[in-house]
Amino acid sequence: MRLIQLSGPFGRRIGIVDGEPIRLMRTHRSVYALAWAALADAVPLAQAAERDAGAETLAYEAIYAGNSEWRILPAVDHPAESACCIVSGTGLSHIRSAANRQAMHAARDQVTDSMRMYEWGVEGGRPAPGTPGVSPEWFYKGTGSILRAHNQPLDIPPYAEDGGEEPEIAGIYIVDSAGQPRRIGMAAGNEFSDHRFEKKNYLYLAASKLRTCAIGPELVVDPDFRRVQGEVSIERAGVRLWSKSIQTGEEAMCHSLANIEHHHFKFELHRRPGDVHIHFFGADAFSFGEGIRLDDDDVMQVRFDGFGRPLRNRVRVLPGANSLVAVQTI
Repeated sequence: MRLIQLSGPFGRRIGIVDGEPIRLMRTHRSVYALAWAALADAVPLAQAAERDAGAETLAYEAIYAGNSEWRILPAVDHPAESACCIVSGTGLSHIRSAANRQAMHAARDQVTDSMRMYEWGVEGGRPAPGTPGVSPEWFYKGTGSILRAHNQPLDIPPYAEDGGEEPEIAGIYIVDSAGQPRRIGMAAGNEFSDHRFEKKNYLYLAASKLRTCAIGPELVVDPDFRRVQGEVSIERAGVRLWSKSIQTGEEAMCHSLANIEHHHFKFELHRRPGDVHIHFFGADAFSFGEGIRLDDDDVMQVRFDGFGRPLRNRVRVLPGANSLVAVQTI
């Protein structure tokens, strides 16, 4: 099942993507509300969605193309408080991402800490069921305020040196009233980072991640995450500039899904009841690794088989100078 969040003339709605039409739900107005309803009734999320689906439909094609009074929202959010949504990720989970990071920072014949961390994942990232394995790389991207939807721009702010796509799948979670993490589903994503800044020194990685990112347009409930094929592409002035086949999923990663989830939710702070978590699982390829620098108005497209329509976002270079932010006393 695939779900979609929308905003239109009558406020927020949530629907089931069922081919071309979107079947709207009668009661629930967000994935967040639907998840809590499923928990309250002790039923799977898909069953709760089918129960609430009505006869009202919307034409998906016009909404997807941006030719409708309805617009697509991020595949999930915290509708009441964006600060209660944590966006994070695991890096160095795919060999090509590790190789790109190695190329950024390695001197001749040097094995970097990045490649060592990937190799640790190969050796210990798939532990026996019920036991923790080696810890993967983890990074913080921000709160829900950085989330963007399909057709919304991803920003390169004046203080940034660059911005580049990172095509990934993100896990979507809610923490229930007992503090137990619950996986809602997964969505295609563009994790979007400042690779030129990161290239200067790998210790800049944390700051390079504090950028807008996108998930959607659809949330997939209980997807097959063993091996997922896809494609990432860049368009400039309406012409395809670059594209690459990509793959992800547990068979393509050095860490199991269970190990990634354990090392994210082992922290007590990440188990606050009511919080939403969006966690990116890592990229297989990105254009920066092949020498491409994105320009204002370039369009990034991310598509994964089984995850609905492609996610499209344009690059927006924000105007203005990199001016000093001065702190004032009270």
